Amino acid sequence: MIKRSFDIIVSLTGLLFLLPIIILLMIIIWMQDFHSPFYMAPRVGKGGKIFKMIKFRSMVMNADLSGVDSTSRNDPRITLIGHFIRSYKLDELPQLFNVLIGDMSFVGPRPNVKRDIDIYTNVEKILLDLRPGITDFASIVFSDEGVILQNSSNPDIDYNQLIRPWKSRLGLVYVANKSLSLDIRLIILTIGAIFSTERALKGVCNILVQFGVDQLLIEVSKRNHKLSPYPPPGSNEIVLSR
Repeated sequence: MIKRSFDIIVSLTGLLFLLPIIILLMIIIWMQDFHSPFYMAPRVGKGGKIFKMIKFRSMVMNADLSGVDSTSRNDPRITLIGHFIRSYKLDELPQLFNVLIGDMSFVGPRPNVKRDIDIYTNVEKILLDLRPGITDFASIVFSDEGVILQNSSNPDIDYNQLIRPWKSRLGLVYVANKSLSLDIRLIILTIGAIFSTERALKGVCNILVQFGVDQLLIEVSKRNHKLSPYPPPGSNEIVLSR
């Protein structure tokens, strides 16, 4: 109840404060091709329920018809304006509406597409016990997801091999330790990451140390080393297909 009240207050405050920027971005995105500035992205939410996650459209119209769900930085579907709004995470701003209506929370495991949820392990399905969030540990640790997948011949498989194993583990850490104080810390770190990714990552790792999580997860979260294929939590096998 406290978390929901917090979400409503923060989302309403954010929408009122950011309204001029939201309107400006709507106009700019619409003017590039005279199509809707929004993209309604189908995602799996709490309890496995499908909902429409609202994003500013950063790709050409009907980009999802390609069948590719993961996006690399050099994806040809991204528009010129799309590159800009993705760089500063501005495409995520409309998700404040999702928080306000209750589809999402401000902080929680990031939502995934159904095709990725369908290959979740039983351990990963615990992530569906909470409302998905705009931000969480993984949003900070993998804020450069597009760079990680750059030049990938199969970004969906690479996502499941390189990012999902750790994204899911970080989500499970949040589920096990969720609290309003943790939400506030993650929101502060998310804003801080805009100015200094290094300091934000250090803040995330400090929290993980306090929670006593596995040392390997802490080392990966420092992002000092190249990611290698790894099994998702609850499995001993690397994902080879989806």
